[in-house]
Amino acid sequence: MSRRSSRTVAAVGLLALGSTLVACASTSEAAAPLSSPSGSDAGNHPEWKKYTFTIGDNGGDGSQELAKITGVFDNAPYKVKFARFTYGPPLVQAAASGDIDLGSVGDVPPITGAAKEYGFKVVAVNRSLTPTQSNENIIVPKGSTLKSLKDLKGKKIAVPQGSSAHGLALNALKSVGLTPKDVKLVFLDPAAGATAFNTGKVDAWSIWNPQSAIAVKNGARILAKGLPPIDQTSSYYVASGSSLTDKTKRAALTDVLQRLAHEFAWAIRHEDKYAEAIAKEEGIPLDDAKASLKAFETRVTPVEKSDIEAEQKLADAFLEAGQITKKVDVSSITDNLLPAGYDSSKLSVG
Repeated sequence: MSRRSSRTVAAVGLLALGSTLVACASTSEAAAPLSSPSGSDAGNHPEWKKYTFTIGDNGGDGSQELAKITGVFDNAPYKVKFARFTYGPPLVQAAASGDIDLGSVGDVPPITGAAKEYGFKVVAVNRSLTPTQSNENIIVPKGSTLKSLKDLKGKKIAVPQGSSAHGLALNALKSVGLTPKDVKLVFLDPAAGATAFNTGKVDAWSIWNPQSAIAVKNGARILAKGLPPIDQTSSYYVASGSSLTDKTKRAALTDVLQRLAHEFAWAIRHEDKYAEAIAKEEGIPLDDAKASLKAFETRVTPVEKSDIEAEQKLADAFLEAGQITKKVDVSSITDNLLPAGYDSSKLSVG
């Protein structure tokens, strides 16, 4: 799911919300195979009717289309709309400003956002069901003579700045004794990165699915997979600090998150529908959606100690490499919305 992806807000954070929010929709348009999440007490909160929650989506996971297919928000007492972003850093900034209430990003945007002292919290984890399946990779064009990460020395690497793919590039270089100074990082958003990669203006591209899977299908080659120890396979839900400090709104936001968890639990049991949702939302062929489907299959869980440790290690690496200028304490930006032990893969969704 949306790894969901994420990137230095210093540069991209100034993007206007209007340029990154490319689609909004309500979720009350479809049949509703899902009922209220187990444990949801939405019916006991008539005051929630005054809320409209905006869910940030940076693409890839089909969440907006899945909401329509499953009808998971149809019986919610509050209203929901989706705001589409091209990638993670602007989404984190929007959460901090209160323009969205909840959204899913990769591992780096919370770090770069915290370095800029944005007011948001990490509230849950999208944990991969297939942690041996990379959702993002460093790829080289068809016919490239580059054979290993060491061969990247002196080369141009396209990367969305401040994103999870930025983190992959940084750690991949470090794993072979290279630093950002040994290469030329070309900071491009995903669309511009695709153009540069396809026209030979860069030597490599650090990017996530479905872009990575589509490029490989068209002849590109994976130079390094986004897997531990150089990359995380989890992504993170971030929420507006102002929403979290309001007790009534916080309770309602927990219900929103649980419904999203049900939505994705349903999706992994209905892979054909899930692929269709991704294809429609991304505007890509169904076969391309199916090719990257496994990397998107996740379960929603609370943030665990190991997640904080992994994020802290990544934050320290960004500081060491000069990619951020302020030390980040990951534990200080963590605020679990879900109870300990919550695991959406165990949900009964039909």
